Amino acid sequence: MDRNAHAPLRQRLLSWFILLLGGLYFFVPLIATIDFSLRARKGVLSALAYQRVLSDPRFASAFTFSLEMALLTVVVGVILVVPTAYWIRLRLPQLRPVVEFITLMPFVVPAIVLVFGLIRVFSRPPFLLTNSFTGTQILLVAGYVVLVLPYLYRAVDTGLQAIDIRTLTEAAQSLGAGWWVIITQIIFPNLRSAILSGAFLTITIVMGELTMASFLVGLKAFGPYMSQVGQNRAYEGAALAVISFALTWAFTMLFQFVGRRALGGDQAFGAR
Repeated sequence: MDRNAHAPLRQRLLSWFILLLGGLYFFVPLIATIDFSLRARKGVLSALAYQRVLSDPRFASAFTFSLEMALLTVVVGVILVVPTAYWIRLRLPQLRPVVEFITLMPFVVPAIVLVFGLIRVFSRPPFLLTNSFTGTQILLVAGYVVLVLPYLYRAVDTGLQAIDIRTLTEAAQSLGAGWWVIITQIIFPNLRSAILSGAFLTITIVMGELTMASFLVGLKAFGPYMSQVGQNRAYEGAALAVISFALTWAFTMLFQFVGRRALGGDQAFGAR
């Protein structure tokens, strides 16, 4: 009896211990990076490295460009993934293993292989997308969509699993709703938490992505810019890492807040 009575306490202590280890693993490197970034001036703690980074005009342009690419990737990925995952769960469950295998391919195919494939295919007629900056941006967003597909698809698929899409669909159809209304006014609102989770992962991945951005747009993207600064200036590189971490989280939280406000408070269970 005493052993059973102490079991919940041991489980709680173990949970707190694991949480503490995770917190240390996350915060200790961050604190060390912040401390190093403040030592650009010998003998005293100084924000000199941050001043140098923020005064660099390339910082704002690179961060803004990557943020725009991240938001476009979220939009394109959601438009592609949500109807696909919904239709597979509703009508084609036998294809689910095939789609899951396809979404796992980015884990198998390295980003360097993907970007070289994009450049080789789309740098010759009839496409020639690499001949213009707009075309290169399209390629970059397409590559990012493939790169984040495993995370975005599983976030949406988990959200679909949590709701009864068959009942919602049949109820909407009985009221005369078409597929466009079902997708936009019923499925999307019920998946907002899953979509926001996928968007959060997408933004964090795209903002720090290096390989594809280096070959397609170079220093215009934030990842290659961070890499160049880190190679040439140690203190500024550490400061840039801290700033990018803070800004990425700030924009992600803002994006999540705006998304929740736009979609309403509690989760809806049907068209309103």
